[in-house]
Amino acid sequence: MTDAQHSAVSAPPDTALPEAVLFDMDGLLVDSEPLWFEVETDVMTRLGGTWTAADQQALLGSALPNSVRYFLERAQRPADPAEVAEWMMGGIVAKVREQGVTIMPGAAELVAEVEAAGLPYALVTSSQRRFVDAVLSRIGLRFPVVVSANDVTRGKPDPEPYLLAARRLGADPGRCVVLEDSITGVTAAEAAGCLVVAVPTLRTIEPRPGRLVVRSLSDISLGWLRAAWDGHPGLGAALAGASLSRPTDPLYWPPLAVVFSATAGAPASASGSRSGKWHAAR
Repeated sequence: MTDAQHSAVSAPPDTALPEAVLFDMDGLLVDSEPLWFEVETDVMTRLGGTWTAADQQALLGSALPNSVRYFLERAQRPADPAEVAEWMMGGIVAKVREQGVTIMPGAAELVAEVEAAGLPYALVTSSQRRFVDAVLSRIGLRFPVVVSANDVTRGKPDPEPYLLAARRLGADPGRCVVLEDSITGVTAAEAAGCLVVAVPTLRTIEPRPGRLVVRSLSDISLGWLRAAWDGHPGLGAALAGASLSRPTDPLYWPPLAVVFSATAGAPASASGSRSGKWHAAR
């Protein structure tokens, strides 16, 4: 798909929704971290060192060059960076092909709902394209636009991946919602000017202005996104002020912390597949 074709994708007329939804992959759509831990442990063993959970957390959301550099800084024996990169990519692709990968709860449903609504959407990942292709072929999800590590010169936490995805969709980055699981990805999305919904996996991510935090993608629906966007009107509007309490309908309300700007206020209700009201509270 060319940039011209990407630009031909038009935003939906519903201004209560963002122009586009941008999804991360590892840790958000798929639970690939256990597979990565196996591969990373094998790689560090080849390098004469040991690998820990803390090391894995340090690399969450990182592009391959950064990961290779991290390994070599801790290696007990020398190795060629290209060889280490191949150990990592060859290992993870082989594991996905042999073992498959677990899709996160709510991931397939949310992608399907966004697609059915005609809302432009994209996959934006720090992973190499051959790994992305292996994952998507196993889980059966399709994205009209995919931005991988092969498409950019600067990966996350640089905003380039999200800026490129927005451009290919013909969307304003300031009117895009990004779903991320790592602070590296969150930093990239915020630097691009996007509204961020964080779904943390291995490391805690705190809510702050312009950033919502939920526990699972299964907590999010199109109606939820509509309500979140209603609380974030206009480009660059900051979310600041009060957190939201939970209404009585447990089927609607996800565990959520969000803050609104002093001028925006909270929307009275959320429309979409679930119903419920937003209540401002300290």
